[in-house]
Amino acid sequence: MRAIVSSTGRFSTSGHQKGNCRAVVGLGLLIVLLAHPATAAAQAEQEQPPAEQPSTESRGASIAKFFGGAAIGLATHEAGHLLFDAIFNADPGVRKVGFHGVPFFAITHDSGLPRHQEFVISSAGFWVQHAENEWLLSKRPRFRHEHAPVAKGVFAFNVLASIAYSGAAFAKTGPEERDTRGMAESSRTDERVIGALILAPALLDAWRYYHPDAAWAAWASRGVKIGLVVLVVR
Repeated sequence: MRAIVSSTGRFSTSGHQKGNCRAVVGLGLLIVLLAHPATAAAQAEQEQPPAEQPSTESRGASIAKFFGGAAIGLATHEAGHLLFDAIFNADPGVRKVGFHGVPFFAITHDSGLPRHQEFVISSAGFWVQHAENEWLLSKRPRFRHEHAPVAKGVFAFNVLASIAYSGAAFAKTGPEERDTRGMAESSRTDERVIGALILAPALLDAWRYYHPDAAWAAWASRGVKIGLVVLVVR
């Protein structure tokens, strides 16, 4: 089940100074995380790819853990939205929405927030996904060869959710509460551009998963992710 965050309502041009300060601190930490040189990955580039680790775990248990990892990815995506809802005192809630007849749920919040706060709240789920992927691909660049069903489940959710969101953004379809629409309206950017900024790091991270020595893909992915954060000041 995909979950989406509400970004409806008009955008005010005034904000809460204290909330903005906290957001700036959080964004700064995220940029440092994405831009920090991956020392572990650099060391791993000098090593031969390890053989996949044998496991006595049953196939069913591995599959269950994989989907458990995907559930963790969903939960942390939503936790990102809720974190900034709390920082901005946006009174978050949950309501049912639909996508071409398929039921989903949306995390909603008060309308009328300043545009920058709306953008942060709508973007936060993707920022969490990007931070998780950077951690996995930097600290465990060859985890594709490991028996790591939970980590692979988190990573798969992050990549596939981004692809799904970008598809909705390109088509400009789906519930009004979708993240990409909120990001587009609050940053005064075409939603298709937002979709491209969501899709690019997902594809680059997928490439890094299969080609951990591709330094160009790592830095290209980080550059797009940082650019997405910088849009908050647009």
